[in-house]
Amino acid sequence: MKKIKQFSKIFCLAILLTSCKTSINNDKPIIDSNVEINENINSEKKRMEIKFSCGDDGLSEYLEDGWIILKEESQEKICTWKSVPATKDCDMEKDKGCRITKPDKIGEEKIYLLEK
Repeated sequence: MKKIKQFSKIFCLAILLTSCKTSINNDKPIIDSNVEINENINSEKKRMEIKFSCGDDGLSEYLEDGWIILKEESQEKICTWKSVPATKDCDMEKDKGCRITKPDKIGEEKIYLLEK
């Protein structure tokens, strides 16, 4: 029994030691000082997705800043909720279990994909 325990300990230690390998990366980047790298930062285009819900609209600020609309979507969204009693004799203050939450105002959510 002792030999089995010793063998299992040695076996676990051997697995632990053999599974840990070091990785050596010999690929070093070659830097040529004679070649100039011209990066054009203006060629990179930035994209952003913004959402406006329930009558809010701040899109004109982005358009004045030079953003262009690539895609526009609209979805129906619940703007506000209201609580109503489930029955006529329900006291919502005392018994919160008889409270039902319903949508109060339904509006529109607009999603814009912008690019600059």
